Amino acid sequence: MKEIYLDNAATTYCRDEVIEAMIPYFKINFGNPGSFNTVGLRAKESLDEARNKVASLINADPFEIIFTAGGTESINLAILGVAKAKKGKHIITSKIEHHAVLHTCEALEKEGYEITYLDVNQYGQVELETLKQSIREDTILVSIMFANNEIGSINHIKDLTEICKERKVAFHTDACQAGGSIKIDVKDLGVNLLTLNGSKIYGPKQTGILYVKRGTPIKPLIHGGGQERNLRSGTENIPGIIGFTKALELSYEELEQENKRLTELRDYLIEEAIKKVPKTFLNGHPTERLPNNVNLTFLDIEGEALLLFLNEYGICASSGSACTSQTLDPSHVIISIGLPYEAAHGSIRFTLGKTTTKEDIDKLLEILPNAVKRLREISPICLTVEQVLENRK
Repeated sequence: MKEIYLDNAATTYCRDEVIEAMIPYFKINFGNPGSFNTVGLRAKESLDEARNKVASLINADPFEIIFTAGGTESINLAILGVAKAKKGKHIITSKIEHHAVLHTCEALEKEGYEITYLDVNQYGQVELETLKQSIREDTILVSIMFANNEIGSINHIKDLTEICKERKVAFHTDACQAGGSIKIDVKDLGVNLLTLNGSKIYGPKQTGILYVKRGTPIKPLIHGGGQERNLRSGTENIPGIIGFTKALELSYEELEQENKRLTELRDYLIEEAIKKVPKTFLNGHPTERLPNNVNLTFLDIEGEALLLFLNEYGICASSGSACTSQTLDPSHVIISIGLPYEAAHGSIRFTLGKTTTKEDIDKLLEILPNAVKRLREISPICLTVEQVLENRK
């Protein structure tokens, strides 16, 4: 039985080209970039090359690239670092952010900061007027994700940053999910801080960056030898940095062609699933969404039960963010777009990737109708699409 992996928003495999690029830095070019000797200087040269490459890919200055141990650390440095550096105790984010953002903001609330959690529209997007009305004199930072990790909806980041520029408020965006699908130009976006990670772009886990626009006030969370502009002390993970850089480079080279392929598969899955399985609908924006993301609600079932059913057939999917998979609570994202708890529990995320084929999607579509039918037969819930979507409005 072939394993069909449709959980690429949780993590991707590490590409062969990425692994090959990393291998020399485990045994041959293993030096510490801070050491003033031949081996260390070789590592320093590779580190500088990687920083220059990442900067050129996202249209930044190399000075503005801080290598981190993944997206979560990058987000923490962005939010906590700005909070420590700026006067003011008000931060704005949205209700559907990744928990790396939400839990960091909750930690600041315990320290006396006031956090505004913005509502989103029915598609999971932050509306411009909502942000405008929330900015205050003491607002120091706005953190809004580029694309949602659960429902795939894309925010209008450039328009949101314009509002913040007018009010002289720093803007951070978590672009981890967008990184492999949208070519990022930090100057065009107008952001002060931007987070990317390697595990969503076929790179190594626990790798990533924080882009920090020159002049943005920020203080370190990790103290020590002063690496990474004194913002992230510790001996640099050269193999991981090389792997992250190679993965980002490859994703940009293949972006247009791969996005076209994934979008066709995505739309085929959405259309056929809704056609074959009654009482099913799409979550997130119908067009302003990531090319690989399909989040469907199957009414009158428990999503976890469907996941187990699919898993028996070798199909791997998820009911939300992998970071919260240990809880049985419904997705905070699905609840925030207006679905009732009973409907939110039936939401499943299928995220396609490089190995996904039409045959894989056809296999999923072959299994889904009967799986959902069997689960509905033992379900005490009976909702209609009309009443659920009416509530969402």
